Amino acid sequence: GDTLYYRFTSDMSNTEWGYKFTVTAGHLGRFQTGFEILKQMLSEERVIPHLPLAKIWEWQVGVACRQTGHQRLKAIHLLLKIVQCSTQGDCDLTLLKPLWQLFTHMENNSCHDAAKPGILLPLHRALAELFFVTENRVTELGSLQEYLLALNTEDHLHRCTAQ
Repeated sequence: GDTLYYRFTSDMSNTEWGYKFTVTAGHLGRFQTGFEILKQMLSEERVIPHLPLAKIWEWQVGVACRQTGHQRLKAIHLLLKIVQCSTQGDCDLTLLKPLWQLFTHMENNSCHDAAKPGILLPLHRALAELFFVTENRVTELGSLQEYLLALNTEDHLHRCTAQ
């Protein structure tokens, strides 16, 4: 089930240490369970105002940076949902810098890979959508310049200016 009720009743003798409980989730793995719960919570408009989006955002960016494969794709999916439902100040978008660097690296490599023109890997597509939506969101909020400056390194900005 999704609920656990318990009640402690002391005999007031103060002679024993007490009780210790360990509660674990069902058969799904920790990542999958967390993903499903957070996905459902972010799908409920009435729940979103009660969520600590800034903390969830920070945690989820870290998850997306650490995970690989399908788990990374799922983490990026949740980041996309958070960006879409966030308001000004909910998310520190500068935390996306490591994912931006991964994306730009993939972009640079796809330009050099003439063997498969026009085909993007699922991760590349997911990151492209995340950054496209995020860029539109910061444009709506009027902070595009600050966002772009925060994601790029000074060296990258110098190279772009030189080009």
